[in-house]
Amino acid sequence: MGMDAENIRIVTLNIWHRMGPWRDRLRLIRREIQRLQPALVGLQEVKRDATGSQADEIAQGLGYQVAYAPASDLGNALLSRYPLTGARTLRLPALDTGERRSMLCAFADTPLGRLPVFVTHLSWRLDHGRVRLAQARFIQEQIDELAPFGGELLPPVLMGDLNSDSDSDEMRFLHGLSVVDGHSTYYADAWLYAGDGTAGYTYDRRNDYARTVREPSRRIDYILVRRPDPVLRGEPVRTSLAFTTPEVYLGECVWPSDHFGLCSDIRYAG
Repeated sequence: MGMDAENIRIVTLNIWHRMGPWRDRLRLIRREIQRLQPALVGLQEVKRDATGSQADEIAQGLGYQVAYAPASDLGNALLSRYPLTGARTLRLPALDTGERRSMLCAFADTPLGRLPVFVTHLSWRLDHGRVRLAQARFIQEQIDELAPFGGELLPPVLMGDLNSDSDSDEMRFLHGLSVVDGHSTYYADAWLYAGDGTAGYTYDRRNDYARTVREPSRRIDYILVRRPDPVLRGEPVRTSLAFTTPEVYLGECVWPSDHFGLCSDIRYAG
């Protein structure tokens, strides 16, 4: 599908780098992308070395351009069926944690207009809410600078593994429900706008890989669109979980990742 006359299909997934049976997981990830036919795919926990990246392996032969933003030994990636320009890596604040996190920014030249796309992965520890809040504030500043209101750009999309429950301080800020340092913003949450009304857990204990960590099931992966513009471009119209189906290989139950992904159709026609 990718794009119809009004909508752009966007997918995000934390691929769990090379953990578990990567070659088998790779087949499941590629198969789901082929089924969904998204125009844009955001990936997190992507490993890259001198021979290439996992994003290149996923995209091989599927007609995507690949952009990559390193963080530590892992990074974020974007697969795009549209030409990408202006790709850059933005370092997220770490405060005193020593973590290295980043956000990938690129501009997709779609038939509906130039779309700013941001892919990120926030700090992971459950007790690092203050760090994620600082990162959310930084992200808002960077997006507003690179994709200012009132210009010709389409409303920007932000996606990734934010490691945050929807009622956390950082998500309340991004949802426009709280003020940080005198600033507020608003991003439409694709799941709340256009999901099926369930909890939408993306880190779910029914996934064998996630269950081993013994954390509660949570919705921590997001597709967000900065508030629809005056002609209502940027409205999520259909959102579903993706990469949720395991298969048995050689007697082992294999899941695409330890996360489930999201797929959303965003209305960008004016």
